[in-house]
Amino acid sequence: MKKILLPIILISSYISAQAPAGYYNGTAGLTGYALKSKLHDIISEKTVNWHYDDLPGLYSQTDLDKYYDHNASNTEYLLDIYSEIPSGQDAYEYKIDQLVSGASAEGMGYNREHMMPQSTFSTSSKISDYPMYSDLNFIVPADARINQLRNNYPYGIAGTTNYYTFTNTSKISKAAIPNYPYAGRVYEPIDEFKGDVARTLLYFAVRYEGKLGSFNTAYSTSATITPATDQCPLDGTEERAIDIPYVAMLKQWSAMDPVSQREIDRNNAIYTIQKNRNPFIDHPEWIGMIWSETPDNIAPAAPGSLVSTQQNAYFVNLNWAASPDTDILGYRVYMNDSVTPVAVTKGTSITIDHLNPSTTYTFTVKAFDKGYLESPFSNAVTAATIASDSYAADLMITKYISGTNNITNTIKNNALEIVNKTGHEVNLNNYRVNIQLKNNVSGAIYNADTYELEGKIGNNEIFVILNPKATLSCYSNNQAKFVTASDPMTFKGESYVELAYNKTITVDAIGTKYVSNNNGNVSLYRKSSVNQPNSTF
Repeated sequence: MKKILLPIILISSYISAQAPAGYYNGTAGLTGYALKSKLHDIISEKTVNWHYDDLPGLYSQTDLDKYYDHNASNTEYLLDIYSEIPSGQDAYEYKIDQLVSGASAEGMGYNREHMMPQSTFSTSSKISDYPMYSDLNFIVPADARINQLRNNYPYGIAGTTNYYTFTNTSKISKAAIPNYPYAGRVYEPIDEFKGDVARTLLYFAVRYEGKLGSFNTAYSTSATITPATDQCPLDGTEERAIDIPYVAMLKQWSAMDPVSQREIDRNNAIYTIQKNRNPFIDHPEWIGMIWSETPDNIAPAAPGSLVSTQQNAYFVNLNWAASPDTDILGYRVYMNDSVTPVAVTKGTSITIDHLNPSTTYTFTVKAFDKGYLESPFSNAVTAATIASDSYAADLMITKYISGTNNITNTIKNNALEIVNKTGHEVNLNNYRVNIQLKNNVSGAIYNADTYELEGKIGNNEIFVILNPKATLSCYSNNQAKFVTASDPMTFKGESYVELAYNKTITVDAIGTKYVSNNNGNVSLYRKSSVNQPNSTF
């Protein structure tokens, strides 16, 4: 049964009504990357991040096939966009309990498919990074065999060299994306779901702005494209996010396959579960409004009057005069002789932290514009940190709440309270919570998946990371800044938990690495006399 597509003008007004009143406040009048950044702020705030193992059970709310082959009121079958045949009976179908790890042929079971490949954001093949790892907005049930063969190839337009054609006529072929210098394999979905794919990938680009530059995009940056190996359409930038020729294809797909009732229903269900939405299902017209920048080919003028306005033991503050150009996206700050910026900001002032006491540093700044052209350097400024001050060197874990956890592990009464006593606002995008778990069979201690923080936290502010399955009286989901059921929030007394900076630098820790600790069902409160984090518990 073919899905019913309403005229696009009606879809826009109908779908807007699906979002709670005020959800998109602050977007009126915005276009371009300014609109993208505002949407990022909206859809990243107060989300609920579930565990990857929770997804199959949640698919009963988000991905049942009520649109093609079954009665909407009683179906048990999942909608798989990789194998769905809209015009007739599917070759095979899956129920929620038919999850498999792999398959040698179509129809043997389904996987949880990351539509933006997991390799884009995962730390390694053994450790996965939350919240991306379990974000329902881009993880769907899909035939295991097709998912395996798709590997981490991008979606794209298939050329004449074909490798696989699947039962619903989707295929894996050599790429033929106009003006996009990628000659590897692509997976081309059927027309029925091309808009779904496009809106999902663009959701990812908005949701994870601020982290995109740290994802595994070095092999796909526009300036260094190597057609034989490049697979990821992310271009390493935060604002534009995706290579322009690839965006053109996604725009075309979104226009040719308008928002469907399936997407509307899924978006509403995910909002109930996860507390955020895909804005391009609610407002597909925003795609064209965001990716509509027409940059010039003129590099911007340099910022000026760079000064250091404050020097402390672990940080310095910098301030400068804006570049006079009107198309400036932001500024890159360079330290000493490094060719890699130590920080990037949209403003004209910044705190550079994680410095050493009694040390002299030299800073310069460059502006960059909407075409990602960079200005010449500003003047250089030298700043020397002082020997000591009253501020903390970094963030600190102040409370480790390990309430009673029941024997079936369905209740995880866990929370972490973290405080910023550094004397300045901290960008949390560089921080993560890591954990070591114990194998129940072998007793071996191993590094589990990690949870990445995001956003900013002001000086003297306290924030809480809470497991959504907790039933604590001291914290609720609404009170927590981060709500996640990821591995780091499943700790028991035997677990080592750490706050880390730049993925590998231990800032603060609970427990001891590589051993079984003994803090079970105990809440640990840091003494008020402690004013510095410690990498050793």
